[in-house]
Amino acid sequence: MHIAIIGGGAAGFFAAINVKRNHPASTVIIFEKSQHLLAKVKVSGGGRCNLTNNCTGIKELSAAYPRGRNALKKAFRRFDNQQAIHWFESRGVPLVTQEDNCVFPVSQNSQSIIDCFLEQAAKAKIKIELRMGVKAITPIDTKLQLDFVGKENPARIFDKVIVATGGSPKRENLLWLEKLKHQIEPPVPSLFSFKIADDPITELMGIVVENSLVSIQGTKYRSAGPLLITHWGMSGPAILKLSSLAARWLSEENYHCNILVNWTNQRNQDEVLTQLHNMATAHPKKQLANLRPYSLTDRMWSYLLDKINLSTGKPWGEIGKTGFNRLVNVLTNDIYTVKGQTQFRDEFVTCGGISLNSIDVNTMQSKTCKNLYFAGEIMDIDGITGGYNLQAAWTTAFIAAQLD
Repeated sequence: MHIAIIGGGAAGFFAAINVKRNHPASTVIIFEKSQHLLAKVKVSGGGRCNLTNNCTGIKELSAAYPRGRNALKKAFRRFDNQQAIHWFESRGVPLVTQEDNCVFPVSQNSQSIIDCFLEQAAKAKIKIELRMGVKAITPIDTKLQLDFVGKENPARIFDKVIVATGGSPKRENLLWLEKLKHQIEPPVPSLFSFKIADDPITELMGIVVENSLVSIQGTKYRSAGPLLITHWGMSGPAILKLSSLAARWLSEENYHCNILVNWTNQRNQDEVLTQLHNMATAHPKKQLANLRPYSLTDRMWSYLLDKINLSTGKPWGEIGKTGFNRLVNVLTNDIYTVKGQTQFRDEFVTCGGISLNSIDVNTMQSKTCKNLYFAGEIMDIDGITGGYNLQAAWTTAFIAAQLD
């Protein structure tokens, strides 16, 4: 049996290695359109490769996917995050789990994952061909013909084909698959930072507020976690998660909206007011600058006080009712205007791709083209930050590699 894997990334390598394990007598070839293999794995997790998340149970795991959640609930019963962890560790890659459940190689270097894949592929005698972009797939009886970019690359015939080309930021890059009657969900960016232009908060670049709550005004989109202030606006896990949850809505709004930031991680304003009153009662003569709530940094606290016209030299006991109300509002309901988005490092993630309506998610086989399978982000599946997108790649590639 001759099997083609289109795409030399995470899903492509994982599919190829597992195809060889399931069908050892088969010939497996990975076709990569560029001259670089596993490029996104290289930059994942800031170069450390956040390869999965060590959360507990399929329900919690599948909840991390704004798109593809229901399909992955079933898929994770066949290959979940714990099995992914075992897969890598059993192949000589020791892993470590951070406090936030993100899983990395102990080496803290994505090259460990790349070396593992290249070693496994070599052992399995998987062929790899670079600069071999596929421009068309043509069904011929029960087989599939691949047409390649460039006149010097003649067409080839395969028994089975797995498409693992990753997310595409442009719809036109998916036309070759749409011609096979696959439904396309328009691709838009996911996992990105927010531009907040001409706002004094950007002067606080580098400050991280560990426990924030962020929401988009007028919607139900909200997230929690660390928030990083940058020279262009806001980033960090809370913002990246929010961008993922609201990816399509934000695209429709041309990335213009108001966000509400709660710097306290307390959803109940009355509880915040009570804590501030308690601080004032316990230390009435202390100046505001010298007693900061919620572990806010000096610069962050001074910025918020200045924003509501409260002097840092004012004693806590002299704030008054109006002052307390202003404090509660800025701490729990701070408004910023977003005017655009920026790519998160080089780790772009796309919302959209081949609709799951066109795929049998039990096998990852196309419903419109027999013997054609999909794996990874080429499908309309994407997760929040934290190792979830690579986990989806491992799971879908594992299932596609069964070639059922």
